[in-house]
Order: sequence, then structure tokens, then C-alpha cells
Amino acid sequence: MSEFEQSFLTDDPSSDPDHPMHAALQQSFSLSMPVTGDLRTGQVVLSHKNEVLIDIGAKSEAIIPSREVETLNTEARDELSVGNSVTVVVLSPEDNNGNIIVSYVKAMEEKDWDLAAELLESQEVYEGKVAGYNKGGLLVNLGHLRGFVPMSQLSPNRRIRRNANNRDNVLSAAVGSDLFAKVIEVNRERNRLILSERAAEREVREARRSELLESLEDGVVRKGHVVNLADFGAFVDIGGIEGLVHLSELSWKRINNPGDILEVGDEVEVYVLNVDRERQRVALSMKRLENDPWTTIDDLYQVGQLVEVTISKLARYGAFAAISDDYGLEGLIHISEMSDDHIKHPSEVVARHEVTTARIIRIDPDQRQIGLSLKQVTSDRYMDVDLAMAGRYDEEDDSDYGD
Repeated sequence: MSEFEQSFLTDDPSSDPDHPMHAALQQSFSLSMPVTGDLRTGQVVLSHKNEVLIDIGAKSEAIIPSREVETLNTEARDELSVGNSVTVVVLSPEDNNGNIIVSYVKAMEEKDWDLAAELLESQEVYEGKVAGYNKGGLLVNLGHLRGFVPMSQLSPNRRIRRNANNRDNVLSAAVGSDLFAKVIEVNRERNRLILSERAAEREVREARRSELLESLEDGVVRKGHVVNLADFGAFVDIGGIEGLVHLSELSWKRINNPGDILEVGDEVEVYVLNVDRERQRVALSMKRLENDPWTTIDDLYQVGQLVEVTISKLARYGAFAAISDDYGLEGLIHISEMSDDHIKHPSEVVARHEVTTARIIRIDPDQRQIGLSLKQVTSDRYMDVDLAMAGRYDEEDDSDYGD
């Protein structure tokens, strides 16, 4: 046996840098063998159709199964372009054909589980896309994971009633929309990720409120929903902030109670009167979006005209009366215009809700006031006006009859 042959049998090549096999063995040792479950970062060396090879520093390139590649969206496929560095999980260090099988999706899921754990600890609000639903709630994407929002953790604003038809309609309508939630449970072993929209609602509402307050300007028109009614007005949610429509701003007509014209849940259009950012208050109006009857008062009424009125309020100095027409204007019958006889209080002549006839004796558009009289209803002073109005009504009646 030659000296050269004996050296292979007796020497340790790895310990002798001058040994002929030393370099080859060193290179082999540097290529660590992958183990199932390893998280490896490598470079994409081939990406063609559904075939992707990754150099993860092993003896051969790792393969992402074609069935996984087929399920990837466009954004994920772009990440697997040649030359890109990606992280994968080793599924099998050697399959039946001697190939290393890895998963890009599993690696992304591991990162997403880490993110979910961080969100659980920080309780930061997460914004995700609703991917689907089942009878128990909504399914929300958290990266490559599917989180579950149970019915009990959905926002009360979704107004889900107990009957199945309403529930399915509300849940299906949410698919594809963005949802804000907090992570409330993470269990990797059981593949369990639970989120709560209800838990995030307050923070989301406060964030939207601040954002809306900054962007809101006097004079803009917004749509909203009535969320509460009070004796003094209605509260309307205009997209994250509640503004007040004062009783006096509900309508040009005299309104005694907001419930007379509104219900909680009504969709309304409102005009922004004032934004107080320091006190975080917004004053709204509904009547500013209606035609102001005072701008055309001269076309509607004239002094001396007889009108039907409904007594709305009694005061020591007289009675307020709503003119019975579509404009809802209100006039004052001063106590001195209630009777030719001396009276001490309007209740001696009229009562609340009583319907009677009054004569217009004063119109002041600037002060938005109409003066009415009961005692001048039969006054000869307005005979010409009465005759003229009677003639006009006769013409209107004849015209209607002719039609």
C-alpha cells in the first residue's frame, strides 16, 4: 500500500489543512442539514410558473410545492421573484425524491402569529379585511391567518337581531369591508385567533372623533343618524361624532318635542352651524337646509289677511298661534287684540290647541314676527281685503271645478 493510500486510512482529513480532502469536507460541513420546522432565509434562484427554488444554504435548493404556489396572490408571487430574499419553513429535509420541501406560506404564518402575540400584549387596534362569515360571527384576515370575531364581540352598531335572516344579511354585507378590532386570544397549538370589534370600538370612535373635529368646517352639509332624543333637541351621529340639533334648529315650524318629527335611527341631512374644537362640540341644524319662509313672507301673506290658526302657547301678555299651512309660521295675538272687552289673561278667550280664525295685522320679516288679532276678525276696516280674498278664492274654486 502506498504512503498516499495509507494517509486516507490513518489520518483525519478535517484536522489536516494540507490534506487533499480538507477543503471539500469544510465546504460540506458549512452546508448545515435542514431540520423539519427550521425557519430559513434564502434567495430565490428559480421562479417559473408554479416552480420555485430557494437556496437556503443546503446541499441542494429547496422547493416550494407547486400546489402552494398556485394558491398565492399576485403580491406574494412578486415576493418570490428571482434574486429576492425570502423566509421559508422546512416541511421535509428530504422527500422520497431526495428534495428539500419548504413552505413560504407557513413562514409568513409564523410571522403573523408573532404579530398576533404582540397585538395581544399591546392591545393595539388592528385593521383587517373581513374575509367571510359563518353562523357564529365574522372571519377576518390577519396577514396569512384567519381571525374570528364572535357575534358577542361584534359592535352593537351592526344592529344584529336574533332572527337568522337579519343576522345573515348583516354578516354577509360586512364581507370585503375593513374592520377594526383588538386581539383577545392567541393559541398557536389550537390554531385559535380571536378578535373583538367591541373592545376596539371606543378607541376607534375617539380617533375618528378627533380626526373629524379637525376636518369639520362651519357651513358643510353631512348625512347622519339620529342616536338620541331629548326635550331640548336631537343628537345626530355624523360619522364618529355626535352633534346637537337644538329644538329651535329642527324646523322652521314650531316643534314642541323632537319626537314629533324624528325617531332614533332616522337618517337625516344636517347643516354644520358651529364647531367648538376646544370643548369638542358640534352644533347642527336641519331647518337651514329647508326653504326659509321668511325670505318669501310677502308672497305668502299680507296685512289684513284672515288665517286659520291653532293656539300653541299661552303667556301673560298674549297667545302664540301657529298658522295652519305648510310653512308652520307662528304669530302672536297680543292680549290687547284678543277681545274688545278688558281681560286679565288670554285663557279667558282661548285655550291651548284650540283652532280659530285670526287676522294678520303686522308682518316684520327682519324681526321674524307676525302680529295677529282676534278682535279685528270682523272689523269693517279690512272689508276691502276680505272682499278681494273672497274673489280670489272663488276664482280658484272655479278653476278646480273646470279641471
